[in-house]
Amino acid sequence: MLGQDVVRAAEGRGHEVSGLARGDLDITDDAAVTRAVTAVRPEAVVNCAAWTDVDGAESREAAALAVNGEGAGVVARAAAQAGAFVVHVSTDYVFDGTAGAPYAEDAETNPLSAYGRTKLAGERAVAEAGEDHAIVRSSWLFGLAGPNFVETMLRLAGERDSVSVVCDQVGSPTWTGHLAPALVSLAEDRAAGVHHVAGAGAGSWNAFATEIFRRAGVSCEVVPATTAELSRPAPRPAFSVLGVTRPDTPRLPAWEDGLAAYLAAREAPVAGGRS
Repeated sequence: MLGQDVVRAAEGRGHEVSGLARGDLDITDDAAVTRAVTAVRPEAVVNCAAWTDVDGAESREAAALAVNGEGAGVVARAAAQAGAFVVHVSTDYVFDGTAGAPYAEDAETNPLSAYGRTKLAGERAVAEAGEDHAIVRSSWLFGLAGPNFVETMLRLAGERDSVSVVCDQVGSPTWTGHLAPALVSLAEDRAAGVHHVAGAGAGSWNAFATEIFRRAGVSCEVVPATTAELSRPAPRPAFSVLGVTRPDTPRLPAWEDGLAAYLAAREAPVAGGRS
């Protein structure tokens, strides 16, 4: 989902891009990753690969760690050996959600879930591989090339008259079509360190669903529910809005604008990314 948008964004800026899908390269295979990076000799490597099944990671933490933690280190070390700048994508779930204000880049991490722990392990592995890297935390991604919350809500709206969505988890929905160019910019600028890049503003999953139906012209009631009522295997942070204090961090448009752009793109033939 994000990887395809990064390839398009980089190609759109005139860069020569080598995009490797999961079937092309196993990032947990140290030798294979080294061969792939050595063959290309890139100026920058953007790692969009991740285990993103938050609930599944609770029962398969070792498998998630192999990708999110150890695999991230494999990619970063291979890039460092080639002299390439690394852009590594992380998550707001490295925080515990107890803050009363958006999390700054240097805020204390304390992940609640196995997914969050494995992503934090990845951040540390990337940092240990060398100084020439950017760790980019984002949140609540949705994009054309993969399953996401927007598509789930629209599917459910076609099957029922109402949906129950949590109202006590607050974050910043982020369209990959906005995030991808920001990642390319960070690679171009070699802006090292931790960056927070997410859709501007904040809202609950309930508010997100309500806005999806409103903008899509769909008639479906969104029923408020609590996290406790909709029990899931993995705990989520109640508040994971990412604050931006760095002047060299790209600012994204409002998450509502990202949603509008996504809905327009999904209706466009081929040009919107669907065929």
